[in-house]
Amino acid sequence: MNESRTLDVSGLPPGAFGSRTVTFWGTLGMVLIESTVFALAITSYFYYLARFPSWPPDGIAPPLLRWGTVNTVILLGSLIPNELARRAAERVDLQGVRIWMVVCLAFAVGFNWVRVYEFRHLNVWWDHDAYGSIVWILLGLHTTHIVTDFLDSAVLTTLMFIGPVEEHRFVDVEENSVYWYFVVLAWLPIYGVIYWAPRLT
Repeated sequence: MNESRTLDVSGLPPGAFGSRTVTFWGTLGMVLIESTVFALAITSYFYYLARFPSWPPDGIAPPLLRWGTVNTVILLGSLIPNELARRAAERVDLQGVRIWMVVCLAFAVGFNWVRVYEFRHLNVWWDHDAYGSIVWILLGLHTTHIVTDFLDSAVLTTLMFIGPVEEHRFVDVEENSVYWYFVVLAWLPIYGVIYWAPRLT
């Protein structure tokens, strides 16, 4: 006669961090897909560059040491509270997560504020020519990632304050931090393409 056996899993933690979670692999998959989108857009930029005798066609590149560089500094600075939020999440430190997530949101607000000035000082509109279109696409793609991650972080931060705070929320904070690393790292080649490539060709 077969006896029914049950496996007691009550002692297992409700969540896991890093590569032990499905969320990690989902985030990694999204990063790979979005990296391909950025790579295609950057490739398109250089395709256009190769087809014009002068680049930009009107000879006016965005101001180098203004808004793009300011935003680069803001993004690189945001890695500090982002990493501290990730570490606090792995320790299941609610107070630490709350503090550093709020700081991360402040960085994101500052970045988006400066991004408005970036768009206004590109010296070209999206419908002016191929150069304008690809520059706006590159900046627009990155802005979309920044805004969506900001909204995701804002919802997550709100949940950490109003609760109920379950352990899997800390896993969400960790994965959110990993995605922010991607957003920051994706900006560096785009910054080089928009602000430096016109000056090096």
